[in-house]
Amino acid sequence: MFPIARQSVLRAARSQLYPSRALNQSQLSALHRLLSTLAVLEQREGKLQPSSLAAIAAAQKLGGSVTGFVAGNGVKSSAAAEAAKVKGLEKVVAVENAAYEKGLPENFAPLLVENIKTGGYTHVIAGHSAFGKNLLPRVAALLDVQQLSDVTGIESEDTFVRPIYAGNAILTVQSEDPTKVITVRGTSFQGAETEGGSAEIVDGVDPNAPSATEWVSEELAKSERPDLGTASRVVSGGRGLKSKEEFDRIMPPLADALGAAIGASRAAVDSGFADNSLQVGQTGKNVAPQLYLAVGISGAIQHLAGMKDSKVIAAINKDADAPIFQVADVGLVGDLFEKVPELTEKVKQ
Repeated sequence: MFPIARQSVLRAARSQLYPSRALNQSQLSALHRLLSTLAVLEQREGKLQPSSLAAIAAAQKLGGSVTGFVAGNGVKSSAAAEAAKVKGLEKVVAVENAAYEKGLPENFAPLLVENIKTGGYTHVIAGHSAFGKNLLPRVAALLDVQQLSDVTGIESEDTFVRPIYAGNAILTVQSEDPTKVITVRGTSFQGAETEGGSAEIVDGVDPNAPSATEWVSEELAKSERPDLGTASRVVSGGRGLKSKEEFDRIMPPLADALGAAIGASRAAVDSGFADNSLQVGQTGKNVAPQLYLAVGISGAIQHLAGMKDSKVIAAINKDADAPIFQVADVGLVGDLFEKVPELTEKVKQ
């Protein structure tokens, strides 16, 4: 297979050029010419999702050529055209087929594998979103390689950094697989420029793989507030709010006053206070806003894993010994049912 041949050349170049792994600029440039990354782009109704930009940013950090891949209904004139403007992409491979519109992994994985083999890519990167987490394990299995999940740092073309144990330990892993299949944490890879690019849009290979799964329907929670995953300000409520009625009474006015997205702890979601799309934490969404305000959240390790990269963390809790105060930059000990409405009014003023 071409990817394996490319990897053999890449390894030979590395061993001959710098056996000690110390890279000078000319050696690094020689290696980068051998690298070729496919950034898997997530789209919804023809619009690129934030995870797509994270995949592109990570691919650019690797170096070498970067190609985008998108599939769905009429994507050439929508998502692919939008991706072509992203600075740093050399080419966008597009497959127009309504069967791939919802990104079902059962048929999307064979499609992606066929295009990976055709392009001979050394790396395949997607965002660590529900789309990426569903798709890339299947892709890795079909390629007979090991997937690297939730990568937060790239040290070289074969060495990556990722959190383990709910973020309490950081693992540096080196992969010798011929094709590196990677999902990246969106909050760790930002800065892809959405204007200034002029990538060529080309047709991809469509194997029309059969699928026993079909998309039936979806119910989406729509909001005018900022998206939780990309918002610069987030206010999250926890079990301390005691009921859905109190959650709905306390949190939305505070979020509106701050221009913030609303999040929730797993305890609040499991108790029915908030929709599971709002869950922040190890089994929810990872966020890294400029301001994260935790209301009535004790600070379980699973929750901290999803928000501890926030620039400023503030907390309101009646328990002065709550673990959340150990990571908070600003803490207020008091009854949230008194303090939050008071804070909301002061912010409005």
